[in-house]
Amino acid sequence: MARLDPELRKQAQINRRKMNHAETRLWWHIRRRQFDVQFRRQHVAYGRIMDFACLSLKLNIEVDGSQHDRELDRLRDEFLRARGWTVIRFWSWEIYRDNEDVLATIGGKIDELKRTLEGG
Repeated sequence: MARLDPELRKQAQINRRKMNHAETRLWWHIRRRQFDVQFRRQHVAYGRIMDFACLSLKLNIEVDGSQHDRELDRLRDEFLRARGWTVIRFWSWEIYRDNEDVLATIGGKIDELKRTLEGG
């Protein structure tokens, strides 16, 4: 297994300690909702940092703010999808305004991925 880039690993640790408000709020809800799968915050993989990653389902949840470059996000998503990952992106404002819809979307995707893994 390839070793993690020490700088990227350090950045992920900083990100975990200093998540923005939308990420903190979503993390609280993910943990409280207990989707019956484990998520990691600021997970390093493929030379990238994923906001929230469920390794068992290969599910990546990203929280985007106004500073995000949509083209870079699209390329990053394509890269991860080519490696079998499912990527869900939410705008920060969605987490505040439509929190129940965000959680329902995550829960629905988890259920769908579990069914796929079970062969059903």
